[in-house]
Amino acid sequence: MNRFFKVLFAGWGARKLGFGCFGTVIAFIIIYWLLGFL
Repeated sequence: MNRFFKVLFAGWGARKLGFGCFGTVIAFIIIYWLLGFL
């Protein structure tokens, strides 16, 4: 998967979860890491 699309999708997913500022950063890292396996 293209790195740009991984960042875009991880950012969108983290924002949709809506954990606040710090939680969004953590969610972004987790989603980006999970997408690394695809």
